[in-house]
Amino acid sequence: MKDNKSLKKLFEAKESSLHGKGLFAKVDIKKGTYMGSYHGPKTKKNGMHVLWVEEEEGEWIGCNGKNLLRYINHHKSPCSEFDGLKLYAIRKICKGEEITIDYGDESGLD
Repeated sequence: MKDNKSLKKLFEAKESSLHGKGLFAKVDIKKGTYMGSYHGPKTKKNGMHVLWVEEEEGEWIGCNGKNLLRYINHHKSPCSEFDGLKLYAIRKICKGEEITIDYGDESGLD
């Protein structure tokens, strides 16, 4: 699930109390659910919607997000996480809840 049409069944982007726009659940989502894949061109430059993932060889690859998942904000107690470019719920997510991930210690965010 990479395209916005499929993702719009689960999510909507709207103003967030955390930062700018955020991604919110339109339905309840069970723990462990695959929710979609971050999609966009590969890049070596950092940017507003770039997700960095480590490949098997230890090389970091940036993906400049072009689908709805680009609106996921940071939280120290996230409800989801990426495995590569695939997003999974790490706990039950309730309808209306903001989808968050932990950007990691190197993000400089608390």
